[in-house]
Amino acid sequence: MTHPGSPSEDSGAGVGLQPGELRLSSAVRGDALVLAAVGEIDSATAPRLQAAAEQAVAARPALLVLDLTGVEFLASAGLTVLVGVQQLAEPAVPTRVVASGRAALRPIQLTGLDEKLNVVPSVEDALGGA
Repeated sequence: MTHPGSPSEDSGAGVGLQPGELRLSSAVRGDALVLAAVGEIDSATAPRLQAAAEQAVAARPALLVLDLTGVEFLASAGLTVLVGVQQLAEPAVPTRVVASGRAALRPIQLTGLDEKLNVVPSVEDALGGA
């Protein structure tokens, strides 16, 4: 169960964020660790996502879920982070990328990364596929 107001439940996920801002949060859901991003992932903010994801992988959860449902912009730097995190994590830590909104899903699809990354439409789907 997510906590009230978490990015995966917040219909106005980016409300209150300045342009170019990224908010990260993590939550343990069973044996999984869910790292949620809200805002923009670009060359300025991607290093923060990478550091948080590397820290999550180091914790060795049974599953790492990268929740991008609150992402409003995903640049190539963010795509690079997603690929790098999967390469770092797997096979020891399986990863799922939650992307359903156009801002996150479209760049993943256009680059063909939906064939490489385990992309699912919701956190619940990610957790059910563990």
